[in-house]
Amino acid sequence: MTHQKKVNVLGVSIDPANMEQAAGAIRQLLDQGQKGFICMVGVHGVMEAQRDPDLAAIYDAATLMLPDGMPTVWVGHWQGFGEMRRVTGPDLMLEIFRRPEFSGVRHYLYGGKSGIAEELKQALTRRFPHAQIVGHYTPPFRDLNVQEWEFVRAEVQQLKPDIIWVGISTPRQEKFMYHALAGLDTTLMFGVGAAFDYHTGRIKDAPEWVKTIGMQWLHRLIQDPRRLMARYLRNNPAFVGKIILQLLRGTSPEIQRPTIAQQPEYKLAVKAVKHSRR
Repeated sequence: MTHQKKVNVLGVSIDPANMEQAAGAIRQLLDQGQKGFICMVGVHGVMEAQRDPDLAAIYDAATLMLPDGMPTVWVGHWQGFGEMRRVTGPDLMLEIFRRPEFSGVRHYLYGGKSGIAEELKQALTRRFPHAQIVGHYTPPFRDLNVQEWEFVRAEVQQLKPDIIWVGISTPRQEKFMYHALAGLDTTLMFGVGAAFDYHTGRIKDAPEWVKTIGMQWLHRLIQDPRRLMARYLRNNPAFVGKIILQLLRGTSPEIQRPTIAQQPEYKLAVKAVKHSRR
């Protein structure tokens, strides 16, 4: 699936997948032992990539770019990908835990506020008794320092999870996956955003019809207006305007993408030293 033609959403390339295709591709990656990271990309991610060339370059390097939300799906349909469907982080997470072909997979949870990763482990284990959740870590709301990075690296090396679920929001989770993957003894990393909050009941999921008409963002906004209002006011109108221009012109402007260093220990250590000198 990663070699076929992609959907162009304002210069961000998204795989024209549905849930069945995504699950099949993930199973194949695990069977082959192919290391990689998987992003779910919606309006927020697309607009962040317009402003952040590093994020745009990281999206280019992702193993799978899945359509998170109906606007990206609609663009895919307009570009001729009729089988494309919404594949959100919370939905994909449940799908992987639910399917019997993933029953032997070992999972690690990385993200959430204090205590949420442990709650998520308990919630998923109750729902899927066969689930092998071998560990979890709640990171600080900043880059890891050297000691924190070494703890995570050593624990993952000991536990050897097949999948690490990363829930620290966009663009932090994508940048963490990109820079950390090479140094972690795991196969796949998934950026699943608010999945930790959804599956522990901190966020109520929208009804299916609300998702289908592309109004899940409004359902979330009503629940958390203080945090999300500025994001949606900044991103949603701009996305609509830009995507209309892209569809009318038939092309999207190129995003400048830099070359990003991939050594996780070096990158995180440098940031830690800078942080300690402040």
